[in-house]
Amino acid sequence: MSKSLEEVNQSVHTQNKSSVFRKILAFFGPAYLVSVGYMDPGNWATDIAGGSQFGYALLWVLLMSNLMALLLQSLSARLGIVTQRDLAQASRETYSKFINYILYILAEVAIAACDLAEVLGMAIGINLLFDIPLIEGVLITVLDTFLLLFLINKGIRKMEAFIIVLVAIIGFSFVFEMIFAEPELDKVLYGLIPSLPNSAALYIAIGIIGATVMPHNLYLHSSLVQTRKFDRSPAGIKQALKYNFIDSTIALNLAFFVNAAILILAAATFHRNGMFEVAEIQDAHKFLEPLLGTKWAPILFAVALIAAGQSSTITGTLAGQIVMEGYLNLRIQPWVRRIITRLIAIVPAVIVILIYGESVTGKLLILSQVILSLQLGFAIIPLIHFVSDKTKMKGFHISRLTQVTAWIIASIIVSLNGKLVFDEISGWLAASDNPIVLWITVVPLAIAFLVLLLYIVVKPFVAKAKSNIQNHSPHNLSLHFSVKETYSKKNIAITVDFSNADEAAINSAFELGGIDANYTLIHVVETVGAHMYGQNVDDHETTIDEKLLLEYKEMLMAKGFKIHTELGFGKPNNIIPIIVNKGNFDILVMGTHGHTGFKDLIFGTTVDKLRHKISIPLFIVKKSK
Repeated sequence: MSKSLEEVNQSVHTQNKSSVFRKILAFFGPAYLVSVGYMDPGNWATDIAGGSQFGYALLWVLLMSNLMALLLQSLSARLGIVTQRDLAQASRETYSKFINYILYILAEVAIAACDLAEVLGMAIGINLLFDIPLIEGVLITVLDTFLLLFLINKGIRKMEAFIIVLVAIIGFSFVFEMIFAEPELDKVLYGLIPSLPNSAALYIAIGIIGATVMPHNLYLHSSLVQTRKFDRSPAGIKQALKYNFIDSTIALNLAFFVNAAILILAAATFHRNGMFEVAEIQDAHKFLEPLLGTKWAPILFAVALIAAGQSSTITGTLAGQIVMEGYLNLRIQPWVRRIITRLIAIVPAVIVILIYGESVTGKLLILSQVILSLQLGFAIIPLIHFVSDKTKMKGFHISRLTQVTAWIIASIIVSLNGKLVFDEISGWLAASDNPIVLWITVVPLAIAFLVLLLYIVVKPFVAKAKSNIQNHSPHNLSLHFSVKETYSKKNIAITVDFSNADEAAINSAFELGGIDANYTLIHVVETVGAHMYGQNVDDHETTIDEKLLLEYKEMLMAKGFKIHTELGFGKPNNIIPIIVNKGNFDILVMGTHGHTGFKDLIFGTTVDKLRHKISIPLFIVKKSK
């Protein structure tokens, strides 16, 4: 299995720092990318509605939601730090292929729904600030796909810095909004004491909690913490866990401040003036200037909304990459993957706005939150199972008290989200002119989700998890080959990548050379570290590759073949010719995955670039289907 976000995996060094502060600073960053998901436009509507209807009374719900999120995000970070697996990869190693396909589809739909909310939020912000039509604002958001590609090519630290700047813009905007609004501080403090004015407040509270914890953030955090390279000893892992918890605490408290500021702004501006029904982002923006008496209030509000949408769309697109690679072990060109993720969100938004007009954006935001609610349990529950597993966590599993707390939080969140989904479906049934269609389609689908959720809860308790082999490839080292009686090649090079294409390549090489030939297995490590440091790289991927190459050698030598190995570092189309041309080989045998035409554009190809650089014949073996 490939490494999570392989292009930036272990690219930030935390060792050999001159001071403790610099060492802590090296770990800071991942939680800030995660925190933007907690202040995305999908949260704004519930915060505005809560503040306008009930004043400061529901501030305690935001605080409770933040504490829940902090625990869950710390569990996600723990999984990534200890196992070097993101949540999607851990699921792939634990559940069956069928279940993983379903989980992948659910995760992808949830990320698209979240991206939909963020695209709409940013488009609304552009519309409010520059008076650009909403449909054009949605199309403008395509551009941040290329911004993401640019940032990640510059390194994860540059991306983290960009996101932190956006978070700072959001924070400073609301600091000034608070100054303009002049909230009543005694009522703000009183709002931190749990209370529910009426049954309607309960519904808003459920919405706030449901909109706070985002499933894609759990996938994202478990991957981003792996961008740090640190000492893999027990002491080093313990230190990484501590510093990442500090990072999460600071970042999520900033997110709490933003959400609280939105609710306080709505309470101090709308509730105080008897405007209890303000729930739409556009309405809030429209009323800020006349109520607060300054033109800067709506401008700062729109700027913060654009920053929230921009930062959230970047992290949502990253999450799309993580679930695709983690669940499917599918590695495609980064620009293709990111455009696909963005189009999945933009196309539905454009179609709905074109058909129904700009007035439906509020309903689209609500729909996106319902879809997120459906998927949330399928991310939280596996996460708790994984970090509670003593074998998987290698002694860094969570304590019994933390397990109980996590399960209570999961039960609360899943139950509240379940109620939200139940209420929405009930509303659709009551309002529909033809409810039988919903009974045939939506209701059975919801029941199927419930059954799957119960399976995800129970399965790890009653069944043994699949073997957790630290391997980035789909092979099982069971090669089958035939032996001929006459041969012409005596010194044969074979490229291997530890995929199921290796069997065909090695089998064909043995048919060419027989038992008396000399065989050299060539593998190239392609990680970021390998590109930067060459043979001096010392990372987890290199260790795995060396081990797998040795296993190949030992297995084939046990069959009587003469096997040598060569490990290269960098781009295969550059490194393989260097190894081949300096050796005394008769032929190079290379297996392929059968990609042609458009597939080569998507997956990339080594063969075309390599064949012009070697001085010996190249024998290409296509993997049998």
